[in-house]
Amino acid sequence: MSITVNYNNMMQYALGERGISDAELKEQEILAQSAHFQVEAARGRGMQGWMESPYDQAEVVKQIKATAARIRKRYEAFVVLGIGGSALGPQAVFTALKHSYYNELPKKLRKGPRFYVVDNVDPERMNALFDVVNVEKTMFNVITKSGATGETMSQYLIIYDMLKAKLGNKAHEHIIATTSESTGNLIKLAKQEGFETFFIPSSVGGRFSELCPVGLLPAAVVGIDVSKLLKGARDMDRKCKSKYIAKNPALALATLQYISMKHGKNISVMMPYSDSLKYISDWYAQLWAESLGKEVDKNGNVVNVGQTPVKALGVTDQHSQVQLYNEGPFDKVITFVEVGNFRSDVTIPQGCEEYPNVNFLCGHTLGELMNSELYATRYNLTRRGRANYTIRLDCVDAYHIGALLYLLQMQTAYAGAMLNVDAYNQPGVEGGKDATYALFGRKGYEDKLEEMRSAKPDSDKYII
Repeated sequence: MSITVNYNNMMQYALGERGISDAELKEQEILAQSAHFQVEAARGRGMQGWMESPYDQAEVVKQIKATAARIRKRYEAFVVLGIGGSALGPQAVFTALKHSYYNELPKKLRKGPRFYVVDNVDPERMNALFDVVNVEKTMFNVITKSGATGETMSQYLIIYDMLKAKLGNKAHEHIIATTSESTGNLIKLAKQEGFETFFIPSSVGGRFSELCPVGLLPAAVVGIDVSKLLKGARDMDRKCKSKYIAKNPALALATLQYISMKHGKNISVMMPYSDSLKYISDWYAQLWAESLGKEVDKNGNVVNVGQTPVKALGVTDQHSQVQLYNEGPFDKVITFVEVGNFRSDVTIPQGCEEYPNVNFLCGHTLGELMNSELYATRYNLTRRGRANYTIRLDCVDAYHIGALLYLLQMQTAYAGAMLNVDAYNQPGVEGGKDATYALFGRKGYEDKLEEMRSAKPDSDKYII
């Protein structure tokens, strides 16, 4: 596997007194091995069904590939309706593995439908979608495990009403439901309306769902080799079997982040140096924030733990955020993601001979410039005592993306175990959902509405 993790720049070896000492890392060996044991012991159980996703989907993948082939032949557009992990994962993998201007390519080069992810309920955005797709030639993939996700189901109601008005009894042919097999509203609707269905395992939560039908169907529709995604995940899983920090990359990264949090580094920046990986940062932000940001631990103690994820993009954000990273508070860990070999490159032509501060670039490639700027940024941060590590992919392809996703999921699971929090719930999110339901008069939320009505009103004193 051509994925490496280089954490030299987390250590005193490179950072001096601001780094982590070998002795401090060794002190956490017992805790790290305990976390490894906890995660392995729960493999496939509770909410850790995602650990089996690389192994147990042969029949599902066969069905997905057949459905995807049919969609590519019959439909002009494929639209994902979802939010959170149901949208971030499909968007991240699509952006990583398909042409940067995929939707603008002629059909003969795309070899598949145009692809859209609608992950919000902004009315302007929904109306804009109808300006670029013909719903009569579009397949809509509704993704919600519970079938009670307000945002996704409101999108579904709008789309299906439009489809029925235009297509009558053939409207159901334009909806695929990805949901729970046995519970929730969407599976009931799917059976009632005759939608084709794919199932989210009961033991897989949204932010860990990209390597199940949630992400595999959209990927297959646009021609991504989902078998290679899963193979990359399998190989990374095998690499993470070791209980030793020095041999298990995900365990090493979790331990380093755990120690960093103890040192007050409560911001985790992910900065890939490749436009194709931009949305991997968005996907990871949810994974890291929602899994680890918890008020109480498993014993009920108030702990208020977690790191705030920040998304950055090299080299773009060298010109916006890196000033802060170099000279601001020592409260961050920067994760660089490096691509060894770009899928294509561009040579900078000769010119501007009279301007030496421009001409020095001539004859080099944009790939060289991209990675040179990565090395330079990393060097400058390190000499200033700023914690950083690098995940290096030999190239961006389905195999390496599958491995990267799995690596980050394992890191998150280990970190949750080390912090002694439930990495699979999201009570802070549920509070906001409950308040929204109350505002809309949903039955069963009357007490919440009364609670909200009794809250202090805004004071005019603080409104300008």
